[in-house]
Amino acid sequence: MTRTRYRRKPDQFVIAIQLELETSGFDYQKWGGNQHCKAGDWLVRNGDDVYTVDKAVFERTYRGVGPGHYTKSTPIWAAKATEAGTVKTKEGSTDYGVGDYLVFNDEAGKDEYAITQAKFESLYEPFPE
Repeated sequence: MTRTRYRRKPDQFVIAIQLELETSGFDYQKWGGNQHCKAGDWLVRNGDDVYTVDKAVFERTYRGVGPGHYTKSTPIWAAKATEAGTVKTKEGSTDYGVGDYLVFNDEAGKDEYAITQAKFESLYEPFPE
């Protein structure tokens, strides 16, 4: 699978708060799979979508742009799925269909997740070379 480098569109930000509580976390259903949020992870509102992001991943890939507002500041690598499947994520798993994007937070293909084609194209643009 050939991956292309993308960046978050400059006008796209998320609203996020860190789960700074003494807790064993919580489980929830999302993207066709079970997800788990741990103490220190981030609760993110991305447009009309709400989900959690692993603490280390959030701190490595996002930067603050205003009170409670963050933008993804690192590039991602992505490819369109040619068949349906399920991807294991740090929080759990995500089902995807043909045409959805498989997204990686690093060039080596680690820290993977999936996103629908429409959502991906509204949030990301090819990285300028």
